[in-house]
Amino acid sequence: MSVGAGGIGEPAEEGPAAWDMLIVGAGPAGLTSAIYAGRARLSTLAIEKMVPGGQIVLNDVIENYPGFPDGITGFDLAQKMAQQAARFGAQIQTGTVDRIEVSRYPFRIRVAGGEGDSEFEARSVVVATGCSPRKLGVPGEKELAGRGVSYCATCDGPLFAEKRLAVVGGGNTAIDEALFLAKVASSVTVVHRRDQLRADPILQERAFANSKVDFLWSHVVTEIVGDEYVEAVRARHVGTGEETEVPVDGVFIAVGETPQAGFLPEEIARDERGYIVTDSDLQTSVPGVFAAGDVRAGAYRQIASAVGDGVLAYRNIRQYLEEHV
Repeated sequence: MSVGAGGIGEPAEEGPAAWDMLIVGAGPAGLTSAIYAGRARLSTLAIEKMVPGGQIVLNDVIENYPGFPDGITGFDLAQKMAQQAARFGAQIQTGTVDRIEVSRYPFRIRVAGGEGDSEFEARSVVVATGCSPRKLGVPGEKELAGRGVSYCATCDGPLFAEKRLAVVGGGNTAIDEALFLAKVASSVTVVHRRDQLRADPILQERAFANSKVDFLWSHVVTEIVGDEYVEAVRARHVGTGEETEVPVDGVFIAVGETPQAGFLPEEIARDERGYIVTDSDLQTSVPGVFAAGDVRAGAYRQIASAVGDGVLAYRNIRQYLEEHV
């Protein structure tokens, strides 16, 4: 799918020989950069492997983004951002960036899939690829993926009406998932390795007040059990080592994220966890290549802060282009 100046779904017009700004990832950070760059009449292309909005489209309700006192679905917020970028002339194309050549200028970006393999040149790049759900790495997880193991409640939750479910994790994402699943499931057991949640107090209050949600404290999942479909989770108490088996029909895993930066060349520095290292201007170790949003080291992983990153990346890229092009 492309987003041209006319709106979502219309074919993108033929781009310039080298784009002023190429954005890898069209989540909140990338779309914000696209909005600002488009308004500044920079030729702007964003490449997104999913749909505009990235991971936020998986959120059932977003309550803490300013301007929506009654909340807004992640899909609706993503659509509004994408439409706003399109209004100012930014283009969004579906595909996966699998290579960025930084040893030459303009930079060369290879895109696979989506609308076909292609290459683009760009005078500046914003890497805003975000993160993907972290895996548990336990027996049964890979084998039963899509057969009871899931990483997205809003995607797969409706398939488990009146079923027994487990959610692994104790942060905001995990408790959001548990509350959403409680709307359709017969029961939801939250398995958490600590003896208290890390989620925001308001989410904890809602979870503790929900009669369908219970907790297995101080346990780590050691195995997901099942032949063709999930039948149970095995968990070990972190203190005593005692094993417990909980019969469930599905397991939703929310134990953190992994930065989507593995495709980047070695010239772009990353920290020990794989997050992109930037300076205070969000520029990476390669001049002209910037990072914004959840994929960069030190980011506060919220939509509002990702939007701020998108603005800052645009501002500093504009200055970079004025000085170097």
